[in-house]
Amino acid sequence: MHVEVIATEALGDRSYVVHDGEVALVVDPQRDLDRVHAVLAEQGVRVGAVAETHIHNDYVTGGHALAAEIGVDYLVNAEDPVTFDRRGVAEGDEITVGTLRVRPVATPGHTVTHLSYVVDDTAAPDEPAAVFTGGSLLFGSVGRTDLVDAARTIELTHHQYRSAQRLAQLPDETRVYPTHGFGSFCSSGNATGAESSTIGAERAANDALLATDEDSFVETLVANLTAYPRYYAHMGPRNLAGPDAADLSPVAAVDPDELRKRIADGEWVVDLRDRTAYAAEHVGGTIGIALGGQFSTYLGWLLPWGTPVTLIGDTADDVAEAQRQMARIGIDRPAGAAVGTPAELAPSGDLRHYPRATFADVAARSGAEADEPVLDVRRNDERAQGGILGATHIPLQDLLTRLDELPAGRLWVHCASGFRSSIAASLLDRAGRDVVLIDDEYSRAVELGLATG
Repeated sequence: MHVEVIATEALGDRSYVVHDGEVALVVDPQRDLDRVHAVLAEQGVRVGAVAETHIHNDYVTGGHALAAEIGVDYLVNAEDPVTFDRRGVAEGDEITVGTLRVRPVATPGHTVTHLSYVVDDTAAPDEPAAVFTGGSLLFGSVGRTDLVDAARTIELTHHQYRSAQRLAQLPDETRVYPTHGFGSFCSSGNATGAESSTIGAERAANDALLATDEDSFVETLVANLTAYPRYYAHMGPRNLAGPDAADLSPVAAVDPDELRKRIADGEWVVDLRDRTAYAAEHVGGTIGIALGGQFSTYLGWLLPWGTPVTLIGDTADDVAEAQRQMARIGIDRPAGAAVGTPAELAPSGDLRHYPRATFADVAARSGAEADEPVLDVRRNDERAQGGILGATHIPLQDLLTRLDELPAGRLWVHCASGFRSSIAASLLDRAGRDVVLIDDEYSRAVELGLATG
């Protein structure tokens, strides 16, 4: 049995192509299916079935489209209230995919109807089995339990603990393949980005399997749940409806006149360049969210859902990558794109810039500058661990609805590393505020005595 990993680093997820050399089971595929087809072609295998561990909250699935395209069974929990044809499965079933034996295991917690799949190869009985755990048992921890219904979080956390304990009864050598936990907001606790693990290794290191008792585990996990992207609210309904594959065909080009009109109309025009370049020069009225890292996560978190998005990139390839990342979270088509430098895209001269600084610069401020306010845009859980004395704290995700709470004067904006503060600085610049981007690690502020924690 061979397991090919398709990692989506920007969302902290993994999909899997499991095969016997001829026939494959595809588990939790993302919506940009060209990546799946590339792996199938490279391995020289065909799809025998597609499986979902759960109705995902952090991305639009490609499972429905892939199964329909190829004409194979789509394995989805029989209890999920979907509106499309599927092969409803439950614990106790056994599905054959080539020489692979696929057995669903009920592992509620991350969602109410969550399944894991134990897969072994009947043609290689001495080979260890694999378990595809979705958002249940992760490397080092478990998936978060508050995404389905906040009122059921305690109940689902108890289920999550028990599901992890059930999976821990599998043989030590069973290989573990989670979907979440590689930086995903779907994870909780001490989830790690390890490359591989086994049931034996998890039994020795996983939060849920080291907890002294169920109640203490539940209390700790719930107490440490943090904010998660608002776009998650739209993913479950979309996935229950059976989404189509992503349309990655090129988007319409937008010329400088149209770009200026869209900005004047208050539309979202997103500049994909890195934060250093954006701060140095950008088209006025745009929003800077650097491509890479967590581009789609924060775009989806901040964007009023359904708002058209026009992209600005240095190259067509940058625009295409942003389009791909947007499609994964259900922003189906950018409203247009412009490629070029700020000067080329704003020939009328509507260019802006703002300074960048370090925490050493903050410490060295004097005179009137020393009284200019500092804005902390980290999450509430981060702020609870410490902050710069006297700083105003508004999490990035709340900034657009709390602009009237900001102090007067030039704002020095920081986060934990510079990425989120760069987005905040661009939003404030767009709103007409004078800003300084603190492009530095928060740990440096602590070293300099500017902050606690």
